[in-house]
Amino acid sequence: MAERPQGAALLRLSGWGRVAVAETTARRPERIGEVASALWAAGPGGVIARGLGRAYGDAALNQGGDTILTERLDRLLAFDAATGALDCEAGVTIDDLVDVFLPRGWMPPVCPGTAFVTLGGALANDVHGKNHDRVGSFADHVRWFDLLAADGAVRRVTPDSDPALFAATCGGIGLSGIVLRLGLALERVPSPAVRLREERMASLDDFLSAFATRARAATWSVGWIDALARGGSLGRGILETAEPAPAGTAVARDRRGALPVPFDLPGSVLNAAGVAAFNELYFRRVPAGGRERSVGLRRFLFPLDALSGWNRLYGSRGFRQFQCVLPDAEAEKGLRALLEAAAQSRAASFLAVIKTLGGDGRGFLSFPMRGITLALDFPNRPDAPDLLHRLERITLDHGGRIYLAKDSALSPEGFARMYPRLDELRRVLAAVDPQGRFRSDMARRLRIREDVA
Repeated sequence: MAERPQGAALLRLSGWGRVAVAETTARRPERIGEVASALWAAGPGGVIARGLGRAYGDAALNQGGDTILTERLDRLLAFDAATGALDCEAGVTIDDLVDVFLPRGWMPPVCPGTAFVTLGGALANDVHGKNHDRVGSFADHVRWFDLLAADGAVRRVTPDSDPALFAATCGGIGLSGIVLRLGLALERVPSPAVRLREERMASLDDFLSAFATRARAATWSVGWIDALARGGSLGRGILETAEPAPAGTAVARDRRGALPVPFDLPGSVLNAAGVAAFNELYFRRVPAGGRERSVGLRRFLFPLDALSGWNRLYGSRGFRQFQCVLPDAEAEKGLRALLEAAAQSRAASFLAVIKTLGGDGRGFLSFPMRGITLALDFPNRPDAPDLLHRLERITLDHGGRIYLAKDSALSPEGFARMYPRLDELRRVLAAVDPQGRFRSDMARRLRIREDVA
């Protein structure tokens, strides 16, 4: 019998970009046994699960409905030190796993750009990392999960026992149910460090050449791009490739969250002139001939985690992030068009990231495909929606898709074209949740459940 849940509270929640906002009735279960009661207590506005709220847009928001906060379902239940098999609750975070297991020589095989995400959220967005070419995305390493469905039943789902429900949950942004517990395969690492190689790339052509030769062969690879550069310097930046450092490599202790952003910066700080100056300094911090050094795994994988509350850099209006992937055959033309549009807008993106992806994910709405992904961020100026719509059209014109975990502006028509397995997802959701109990602002905006009002 389900235990009684904690009391409900009316909360105003936002995505990490602080643009999408929702007022919701929230419940925060302390134990897995309380989650079903929280589900039954949800009203007619439906319910969505939310972890640490690191989705940038409205994927974990439910205006006028209910939200189940899962971050206290964070228990490690079992670990096999011979195989790396971990059994844990879905509110455990990547940060928890790094803290506990990295000193013992183990790591999550896939880590997104921040460690402050729950494993349930990582599965719901099928997150990827800097090593997608080698290991795929998060769902590729999930062996099973326990899913609380709309009827209150808990189902143990594996890729073999129910492949359709598995695919509907991996990358399915929480619409198939609430992941309570999962089995994840960790991987061995020889040390808590990587050997990092940094090189200047003078243009987009340099980046594409490096990706085609050595970057795809590296264990980890990622690039930073100066999104304000134009002309012959369009796409210039820094390429980072890394390999596991050998046992015994000494590195400085990672300073997680050591530099807080205590207040919203004025909106005028991140103007084009200021970001251009920052980008110039950042580009030249790496010597012209490149450099190689050992750094901690945490510092390399999660560079922004050293800056607590970094989303406040954009001021009280928040910011938008856009991330797409373009197939290899269209990458050069599409990336050039995207970067030209961003540079022309003078929208002051200083967190532009480029990397390669190795292939399709396991979910109906998994983001990865074989190609190159570009992420851009913009202050939430009045013209930001128009810029995002232009970037959406460019992405569509070149056969790409937009990452739902970062999205706040994708059109339902564009979404349907980008995700050709949408109808398969809809069939599964109609079967497991015919009344549409699981809902979100993103699901409504993108018209994912056309059968639900």
